[in-house]
Amino acid sequence: MSELGFQTSGRVRHRRGRGCIAVLLAIAVIGGLGAFAVVKGRAMLSDVFSVPDYSGSGDGEVVVQIEQGESSTDIADTLERKDVVKSAEAFTRAARNDSRALSIQPGYYRLREQMAAKNALGLLLDPDARIMERVTVPEGRRVSQIVSILSDKTKIPKSEFDKALKDPSSLGLPKYAKDKPEGMLFPATYDIDPGTTAASLLSDMARRHSQVSGQLGLTDSTAQSDFDPLQVVTVASLVEAEARRPADFPKVARVIYNRVAKNQRLQLDSTVHYAINRYDTPSTTRAERANRSPYNTYVHAGLPPGPINSPGERALKAAIHPAEGPWMYFVTVNPDTGETKFATTLAEHERYVRQFQSWCRTHSDRC
Repeated sequence: MSELGFQTSGRVRHRRGRGCIAVLLAIAVIGGLGAFAVVKGRAMLSDVFSVPDYSGSGDGEVVVQIEQGESSTDIADTLERKDVVKSAEAFTRAARNDSRALSIQPGYYRLREQMAAKNALGLLLDPDARIMERVTVPEGRRVSQIVSILSDKTKIPKSEFDKALKDPSSLGLPKYAKDKPEGMLFPATYDIDPGTTAASLLSDMARRHSQVSGQLGLTDSTAQSDFDPLQVVTVASLVEAEARRPADFPKVARVIYNRVAKNQRLQLDSTVHYAINRYDTPSTTRAERANRSPYNTYVHAGLPPGPINSPGERALKAAIHPAEGPWMYFVTVNPDTGETKFATTLAEHERYVRQFQSWCRTHSDRC
């Protein structure tokens, strides 16, 4: 019985083994059919949901504007409307598959008609396709000089800038500017595209001033709590005009604050230059220093009534955070190198003035 039992048991196990193999084969077949169906289904779905798209790099030329804040869908609609791409969906699909699409910059672009969506995207990512020029406004320029620089570079007539400046409230100047743009047009490099106007460019410069001064804490509690923001910008403009070397900016600011605190006249040639609109020499004549302009700090004590130029970030930072020190005087003894000497007493200062005068004697054509 024992042997019979083992034989019977063996036959049972054998049948079960063949059954398992059959089941596994069935599963494999079903799985293969399922995978085939998925692949085939995807292909069919792709055919069903394919979108119209041109092929190739296109022809002709189309100028397209991408505005600030536009999404890929917004851009796609514009491209379809301009017949750059055959369908908006073709472009959005191309953009969805390329993470660089998130970096498309606002501006004007030179594209072509009837382009493959991926080629249109490629041009929007190509800096050379963007239509723009750039204009750089250096630090320390007054409004009239800035207008000349902008007009010469952009070819926008000066009259358009003058017209915009006559409506300062529309330029987005900070409240402390009191509708006066002097000192509030930030010196930097700006992009010029076909949509730029005199008013929009001046507004960009005013906005940049507010951004930079805000980041520096101009309107927050500063080290110069006795001075309002306009006065601090005025100090910055004086620093911009007088200082030459980066290390001297905070020290020049300190001299200005120290002299104002002592009610001493600043006696800065830069304020005379502003009053007479002349900038071709580092010094001034006795007659020029006698000018009665409220900006002339040889005649009037305290700060001038407003900025004398547009200060850059370095000068603004120095005016907000001046160096600590007792200096009451400074003089640039060598305008070629920018070497500046600081003094706490008049006698010491006069020695440095004689060094400058010595430089002038050897550079008489520049003094």
